[in-house]
Amino acid sequence: MSGATAVRTGRTRRARRRRIGIAALAALLVVLATGMLMLGKTVYPIDDVVRVIIGQDVPGASFTVGTLRIPRLAAGALAGIAFGIAGSTFQTLLRNPLASPDVIGITSGASAAAVLSLVVLHWSAAATTALALAVGILTAVVIYAAARGGESTGGRLILIGIGVGAMMNAVVQFLVQRAAEWDVSVAMRWLTGSLNGVRLEDLGPLAIAAVVLVPIVMVLSRDLRALELGDASATALGVRVDRARVLLIVAAVALACFATATTGPIAFVAFLSGPIAARIVGAGGSPVIPAALVGACLVLLADLVGQFGFDTAFPVGVITGIVGAPYLIFLLIRTSRLGGSS
Repeated sequence: MSGATAVRTGRTRRARRRRIGIAALAALLVVLATGMLMLGKTVYPIDDVVRVIIGQDVPGASFTVGTLRIPRLAAGALAGIAFGIAGSTFQTLLRNPLASPDVIGITSGASAAAVLSLVVLHWSAAATTALALAVGILTAVVIYAAARGGESTGGRLILIGIGVGAMMNAVVQFLVQRAAEWDVSVAMRWLTGSLNGVRLEDLGPLAIAAVVLVPIVMVLSRDLRALELGDASATALGVRVDRARVLLIVAAVALACFATATTGPIAFVAFLSGPIAARIVGAGGSPVIPAALVGACLVLLADLVGQFGFDTAFPVGVITGIVGAPYLIFLLIRTSRLGGSS
């Protein structure tokens, strides 16, 4: 076999694996979404669910499926997509699997702002989202500015981000301790990352953010892959490095903050989505779509497990935390043994 033939064969195999992986993830997402709509204290057949979705009135199902389960499903899917894309974008840009918004403190900044809005200012959902977005972006700017320069910006950014995240978590704990008793339960339920009580009217900001920002990241996905090779290589490939990096960072931060403001900081979804997607679809190609699908599947699967896997129902963030924490510990140990990452 000639070299050119081997290259073509390799590309064909990688493309086939990618297509199969994306199709499998999409099919899994459909199965999980169907399960979320059918399952509960009352199990509805699929035909009743379809009738509710197309707008027909089905006694019992119209309220349970239409008012309770569809908003929960939409919130989980949108948040998973947003977290998955945000995490994969940061990990690719910084060439470090630890560089996800929840690990480097960005979602902690958004969380602190949201708790302040909920338990101190008593602002509306829209105002809470706006404040969480603003503080999340400000947190990202501070972390990036403090870490910029030198040859190991990625490593410094992660360490500084972990420190900033710890400070923001301390602010959250202070606010919760000083909050009125009736506000504490609201804040704690939100801080664990939960889909409980989500209404369709709460999803507007996150839905708009997804519609606007996800296409931007997808359009820039080729630049994102070039930036993974380093600034010099990306410039040689014709990428406007500074412009692409700023747009990608802003889009990723905004997605993470909008999702955090809507569902709370669902632990480790941003952190896990990119690596899992890479394992499924293989190297090459844009990481955006696979990571988005994995993020949505993780949130929906964790919510189903939290609702029906135990005698007591658990918020989705508890389940993702149980799964993600061991992987984070493993990755930290491996990175330490390898001497760190820049």
